[in-house]
Amino acid sequence: MAMSGGALEETIRDVLIGLAVVVPVALFCGRIAQRLRQPAVLGEIAAGLMLGPSLLGLFPGDPTAVLFPAEARPFLQLLAQLGLVLFMFGVGYHLDVAHLRGRGRQVMSVSFSSVALPFVLGTGLAVGFATWGLTERGRAGLLGPALFLGAAMSITAFPVLARILTDHGLARERIGNVALACAALQDLLAWGILAVVVVVVNADGPWPLARMALLSTLFVLGMRYVARPALRRLLAPERPWNRDSALAQGVVFGGLLLSAWATDAMGLHTVFGAFVFGAVVPRRQLEAHAPDVPARIEQSSLLLLPVFFAVTGLSVDFQGLGAQGLVMLLAVLLVACAGKFVGAAVAARLTGATPRQSITLGVLLNARGLTELVLLNVGLALGVIDGRLFTVMVAMAVITTMMTGPLLQRLSPAPRSLTVGRGGEHGDAGDAKGAGDAGGSGDAEASAEDAGVAR
Repeated sequence: MAMSGGALEETIRDVLIGLAVVVPVALFCGRIAQRLRQPAVLGEIAAGLMLGPSLLGLFPGDPTAVLFPAEARPFLQLLAQLGLVLFMFGVGYHLDVAHLRGRGRQVMSVSFSSVALPFVLGTGLAVGFATWGLTERGRAGLLGPALFLGAAMSITAFPVLARILTDHGLARERIGNVALACAALQDLLAWGILAVVVVVVNADGPWPLARMALLSTLFVLGMRYVARPALRRLLAPERPWNRDSALAQGVVFGGLLLSAWATDAMGLHTVFGAFVFGAVVPRRQLEAHAPDVPARIEQSSLLLLPVFFAVTGLSVDFQGLGAQGLVMLLAVLLVACAGKFVGAAVAARLTGATPRQSITLGVLLNARGLTELVLLNVGLALGVIDGRLFTVMVAMAVITTMMTGPLLQRLSPAPRSLTVGRGGEHGDAGDAKGAGDAGGSGDAEASAEDAGVAR
């Protein structure tokens, strides 16, 4: 719907006022969270929730509607989506697959177990919630919601986990390195499941489903075997244009937006293209000759993500949960925590970890953070969950992340080694490599704190 010049100017003013409130409040709450030994993202999420109908909207005159009028919300949604695209680039860019090498069957066992168990429990929960009319809608029937809830229960927030490990002195420890390796593999699996959900829900019949699956596969293969070599040539140090990092930034930023556009045009979500592009960018070349390029993108993400939290908060209303909603929240928390903790701890114990190490790993992999909110917003946009279940799942993401730090403190002193498999599989060499990888990850995450990557 076209807007007149005066209406457009008024809407722009409304957007500017909303941004002037959202960004400072979110950053301030993030600092408070850090003083409470919590990840900054928890404070920023809390700020977004407080600016929505759950708190600010309860005051006389509905200040939420005044700050975020209906005409301004599409523009805020656009900024929020751009923030998500930039954030998912950072997730893919910092997802080091080297963590998956040399870890033996323990990483594989823990990863798959702590995905499979919560996934099965989550799909069962979707069946139970369908009787309340919360999930079964659309062409896909119950299949889409069941797969989605399974994926939502299975995810571990890789970036926020890296921040937690650094804050608790575990980034250079063997157990921290194994946790990062497991989280990396789990997130790859969870995003793959979510891609399947998007295809199942959006495809109308078998041919569109096959077409979307084929296009998605071709996109990933093209990014890996065409885009990555092309980026290596474009970003090579001998290229004369690489003397100016602004040109390298233009290449990376343009490729990022085109990748996000491509997956959205396929019927997937923009976050998939941004994530894959971040994963295929030649990190070693970029960091050697234009290290400020990813930092600039992540700084932009830092400013735009509070808008995403505010838009998310507008869809969260704890007042509307009621008694049934509280039952849902308890069920979701039980399934989320039990599935992750039991799946990880039992698999770790069976592959040679001590009881304390197994418990610590189970606690670490239960952190969800911002990555869960990204996934939940995709599900809400798809219509596989309603507003009430969305509110419950957001609360679960906040609670499971908030509990990780205090539980780790109770488990201190932190274990200083983690046996990989029975019989010392990948023993000394694996330990040395693990320490090196963990140190690199810890340093990278620590340096990226101000850029907002560690979420």
